[in-house]
Amino acid sequence: QRLLQQIGLEFNRYFSGLTIATELVSWTGFLPSALFLALVSGDVMSNEVEEGTLQMVLCRPVSRIRIAFLKYVSCLGYTAMLFGFLGLTALSMGMGNRGLGGLFVWSASEHVVAWLEPGPGVVRFCAAMVLLAFGLTTVTSIGFMFSCLGIKPAAAVTVTIAVVFLDFLFSSVPYFESARPWFLSPHMAAWLHVFENPIPWKKIVGDYACLALANGFFFLIAAAVFQRRDFRS
Repeated sequence: QRLLQQIGLEFNRYFSGLTIATELVSWTGFLPSALFLALVSGDVMSNEVEEGTLQMVLCRPVSRIRIAFLKYVSCLGYTAMLFGFLGLTALSMGMGNRGLGGLFVWSASEHVVAWLEPGPGVVRFCAAMVLLAFGLTTVTSIGFMFSCLGIKPAAAVTVTIAVVFLDFLFSSVPYFESARPWFLSPHMAAWLHVFENPIPWKKIVGDYACLALANGFFFLIAAAVFQRRDFRS
């Protein structure tokens, strides 16, 4: 409320359903959602190996690359559905509580302060959910890679969560400020910049290009290891 008053915005107008939905997404969109993604992607391949169902699949004339690709696509589909559900739920709860109203976004870590009218606010919110889902596919890719490395399902999930948490932790430490571009978490947070006026498309495209390269790298490692693994024992 104090920040809105300092900017000169009407509190009741911008403390709205859109603002509440954006805050809910920002609170749950990274680490809590990363936990769900790690549980699914870290388990998708290693659990089938442990239960023996993957060996039965490999008895059929199908290439391992195709199996790995389809499993990976299914994980990406889960990621998209998770954030679609998250965005819809957050928006429904916010609008049910405060109505639509204007949108106010504040992020100290990304230096974002923005406010929008209801119409553009809804459009930006939907765009932000798409970008957030794409950003968190990197967590899915990391989990899928560990799932293909021949370790236990619980270990694959645990290592994925540890890698994501440590990346977020070290990228938040001021000592590593100069190395922030080398961490994944700051690039995943680029979805917040879609609320700015004007939208910094150059930064957003650059961040998501880095994440796309990381996704490709993790998948190639997963596919290469999966291709060479021995499942006869």
